[in-house]
Amino acid sequence: MLAVDIIRKKRDGAELTSRELEFLIEGYVSNSIPDYQLAAFLMAVYFQGLNDEETAALTLLMAHSGELLDLKEIKGVKVDKHSTGGVGDTTTLIVAPLVASCGVPVAKMSGRGLGHTGGTVDKLESIPGYRVELSPEQFVSQVNKIGVSIVGQTAELAPADKLFYALRDVTGTVDSIPLIASSIMSKKIAAGADCFVLDVKAGRGAFMKSVEEAVQLAQTMVEIGSRAGKETVALVTDMNQPLGRCIGNALEVKEAILTLSGKGPQNLTSLCLELSAEMLVLAKAAENREKALQILRSKLQNKQALSKFGELIKAQGGNPQVLDNLSLLPQARCQEAVLSTQAGYIQEVNPLALGQAAVLLGAGRRTKDTVIDLAVGIELKKQIGEKIQAGEEIARAYANDAALLRQAVPHIKGSFTIAEEQPSSPPLVYRKITANNV
Repeated sequence: MLAVDIIRKKRDGAELTSRELEFLIEGYVSNSIPDYQLAAFLMAVYFQGLNDEETAALTLLMAHSGELLDLKEIKGVKVDKHSTGGVGDTTTLIVAPLVASCGVPVAKMSGRGLGHTGGTVDKLESIPGYRVELSPEQFVSQVNKIGVSIVGQTAELAPADKLFYALRDVTGTVDSIPLIASSIMSKKIAAGADCFVLDVKAGRGAFMKSVEEAVQLAQTMVEIGSRAGKETVALVTDMNQPLGRCIGNALEVKEAILTLSGKGPQNLTSLCLELSAEMLVLAKAAENREKALQILRSKLQNKQALSKFGELIKAQGGNPQVLDNLSLLPQARCQEAVLSTQAGYIQEVNPLALGQAAVLLGAGRRTKDTVIDLAVGIELKKQIGEKIQAGEEIARAYANDAALLRQAVPHIKGSFTIAEEQPSSPPLVYRKITANNV
């Protein structure tokens, strides 16, 4: 078997066998197939696509290219949640303890942020003492003991995906639905959960700009999950404005704590409830969405979800006193109110521009080696549909460098569009995708 023959076959639009895909993956991981040949293969896939069988085969092969996390020792149905990334998206920090407080085990591996999207691991590291690295044995033991653990992804998990992604990034082949879907799902499958709930973002701050593209990606991932024997549900959700009102690591932890205390912004709270409800139904902890929402709201009201977050923080070496004293989180030295120059209603809040402004302040990475500032970021005072007066605060910027603060403020102000008429707010959830309707 020769790599060039496989490349030609896909270039001409023919279906590849699982064995041919295995040959390419094993060859690239072992360095017997060079970058330029895999780059040619990726470009062929970019133009010709992969069918459902090929996409599922590629995903499973990448999942099995390294260690598979064994979660069999964890009691109960393990449901994992994944978001395709957005701005002000703090859902994991809320959903994990909320679902765990309902008796469903949450064994979560999360990544770091790159570019304008934030990473769960970075957010957790803004909690003093929190350790994001546990051994597999410690990870499993903690979930059995308190019902939840959130750690960083290990390098041994789906190494083929890491190599593929690095090459896709420099060859213009990132933007391919089969390659995106196989990348995400290979890591999810390798992480060992029984079922998956996927939050697929659509809009200006998301990777998929249109709802149609996001639906296509969601359908592809649900199909992969089904073929892998993992029950999978996807929600296609809005990212035409930041989900929450905070952008930045410590600021988002603060917002997660407020949300678990019943004081969070409506959009963030509502989406966390929807994702958590799907997780409870998949885990057979609730008969349907309505019953699940009932249970979840009670866990927010009686503060059991907040207490579970405290248990998680303490178990992983962090200071649980942050729940009662938010000043223990990293604090920025400088802050500035961003004021509106006109009255009216908020028409648009550009999440991509705000995410980029947060990166400028130091809250995100320009490259994977960038050291981020956990204290800095942006707090939104207004969202789409809300009324504002001239001179009223539209946002607040936090920084540790006054020069960066001066640079960021005009970008933040320019992220808001104001007009005389009140617009309708965008829907929070566009579609639900299950294996039955793929």
